[in-house]
Amino acid sequence: MSKQFHKQLWQRAVHLSPQSQAPHDSLLVLEGARECPVCGQVQMLPEIRPGYSVDCVRCGTQLARRRRTSVIGTPVALCMTAAALYLVLLLDPLMTLNVYGRENTVSLWAGPEELAHQGYGGIALLVAFVTIVMPGVAIALMGAILYGASRKRMPDWVPCLLAWYERLRAWSMVEVYVLGVLVAYTKLVELAVVTLQPGVYLLGALMITMATLDSTFDDELIWNNRALRETVDGQCGRLFDVAHADRQCDVLPPSRHAVSCTCCSLVMAFDHPVEAQADLGDCPRCGQILRRRKKNGFVASAAFLIAGITLYIPANLFPIMTYSKVGSGSPSTIMSGVIELWQADMIPLALLVLFASITVPVLKILALASMLVATRLKVRKPLVFLGKLYRAVEIIGRWSMIDVFMISILCAVVRFGFMANVHAELGIVCFALVVVLTIFAAERFDPRGMWDAAGLNDAAPNMYEHEWRVYKEAAVCAATQGRTPVEAPLSKGQQPPDHNDMEPEHA
Repeated sequence: MSKQFHKQLWQRAVHLSPQSQAPHDSLLVLEGARECPVCGQVQMLPEIRPGYSVDCVRCGTQLARRRRTSVIGTPVALCMTAAALYLVLLLDPLMTLNVYGRENTVSLWAGPEELAHQGYGGIALLVAFVTIVMPGVAIALMGAILYGASRKRMPDWVPCLLAWYERLRAWSMVEVYVLGVLVAYTKLVELAVVTLQPGVYLLGALMITMATLDSTFDDELIWNNRALRETVDGQCGRLFDVAHADRQCDVLPPSRHAVSCTCCSLVMAFDHPVEAQADLGDCPRCGQILRRRKKNGFVASAAFLIAGITLYIPANLFPIMTYSKVGSGSPSTIMSGVIELWQADMIPLALLVLFASITVPVLKILALASMLVATRLKVRKPLVFLGKLYRAVEIIGRWSMIDVFMISILCAVVRFGFMANVHAELGIVCFALVVVLTIFAAERFDPRGMWDAAGLNDAAPNMYEHEWRVYKEAAVCAATQGRTPVEAPLSKGQQPPDHNDMEPEHA
């Protein structure tokens, strides 16, 4: 946001200057094209029927999918339902614990409050942020997006909200918190009488509603209804005139000429090669900054990963909580908690905690390290497998928060002084930081860099640069005159590109 603000100040200063009347450059928008977010190959998409999806021809990543439901009506109904459940959930308790006639009740607010009272304010803020703040923010953003998209002319603030929704949705961890409640419940039934309150059922309903909302929301159709600006701002006050290439022209630029918006997936092309991490101006559809690749993605991902590895060792050695009963108790580590669940014949939950708290962090660290090494060594053979591994890391990364949520619930409900008490320990701080740092590492890593480093994105360009420049000039001229762009000239011995070999549509 700060960079965008200073960029706008610079552009206004240049526009006010009498020496800024330079000729405009052109930016060609490729209608119907899509860049694979994993391997970086630009390809033309066929028409997709409702209920079908299209995968990348090279790595198998899903590029687009059409829902069978209404574009606006179904998400609006689910969003209103989620908002009602969320507001009621903020007031209702989750469960009540009875120990020899003394009762304690836990709600969404109780866990962060007790962690802050015990001196772990940072973890309290993290738990409150991902379980209370972010679900409400995600629901509010979705409601505003659907309202703006339902209007005849989409307001200018809708793309900004949609961009923020894509960034923040992963930090709403209602579904992970549900599993944390389940694990905490299995531990509490051994101590006292536990009564589930309506809030638990509301929490489960909210989880299902928000998951269904995400599965029925088709952001691509929303973006397609957004008109493109005729002129966009580039670097240092330069302006780009936006032209369009019809989706039936079946011509793609060399990879170094093409750039895809990471927010709205719009594919554009320049008449010259562009730097991988350079600021190329604003997207004509959503207004976000354009770059071919993430800026400093490799370095930032490696830094976050090293920090996560450093903290993972104390996270497993230090205790995460201490349970005391009648004045005596012993600290508990992550592994000892798994052993306790196994000895209590709760084998499914023991395996769940083992997978989420030990296996997943180790797999994330190994997977990210493998991808960084593959990028540095410029390997080619395992790239398809590493691409699938990257998508798995993105999905399962946040599920390691189960132990953090479980401890916040236990600390909130087991507060009976000398009789029984649960205190958080230093290990939970290290473990929560490991989860957050590995999430940042996966987010900052750009898997397209693996294919770039191996030379696969530039090994067989769709067209030679000279022919692409000729075609782009013709396309810009035709778009200016309201005609369909002409076919691109072919070099001697070059065959027309065939884009009908797309991966078959999947139901």
